[in-house]
Amino acid sequence: MLSIAALQAVVTAAPFDGEPTNGELDAIEWEIPLILAEVDLLDVEISLLDRPASELDDRRIRRARNRVLAARRDLTNRASTALAGGAA
Repeated sequence: MLSIAALQAVVTAAPFDGEPTNGELDAIEWEIPLILAEVDLLDVEISLLDRPASELDDRRIRRARNRVLAARRDLTNRASTALAGGAA
């Protein structure tokens, strides 16, 4: 029976420790407002899975979507400002 073991050396020099880097943690912290807004929208959508939406539910969904859009806008504006080196 032939062995199927890898005959080449490992490609990565350092073993993966499973922990996020500081840059990844900074990116997550940068995106927290958007993540929280998306979680709120998901909560509203989940609450409406088993029943028809009322007028109040429609407003809740609309507000949650507007919060997501506002968070995306703010994140994009902050990113473009940071890349440009500050406000013009």
